[in-house]
Amino acid sequence: MYPVARPQADYARSLNVLSYAAKNYDSVVKSGFMVGLGETDDEIYELMRDLRNAGVQVVTIGQYLQPSPKHLPIERFVTPEKFAEYAEYGEKELGFIRVFSGPLVRSSFMAQEIWRKAREKAAAG
Repeated sequence: MYPVARPQADYARSLNVLSYAAKNYDSVVKSGFMVGLGETDDEIYELMRDLRNAGVQVVTIGQYLQPSPKHLPIERFVTPEKFAEYAEYGEKELGFIRVFSGPLVRSSFMAQEIWRKAREKAAAG
């Protein structure tokens, strides 16, 4: 969805930046994305694998909401059950420290709490 939603960005470059941060800084690396723009579940799971392989430890997943008629339209509203599936896959299958996934989750969702809990879990091994 990068060419459609973020034409000025480069997917590989974004993953490289996250990977660099994970390898070179003693910090929790977090990323986030929105769903509902026409992506498939397979694309979402692939993105999550790419993020985890880049060293990302925490992910936020939220529903895209069209801010104005000039922005991309909403293609689908993701169900709460599907958001729960994304979180379970990310934490149990991929090993993210935490996946915050829900219709109103945003990239800054519970940022201080995410950071504190992620640091505790990372320190515990």
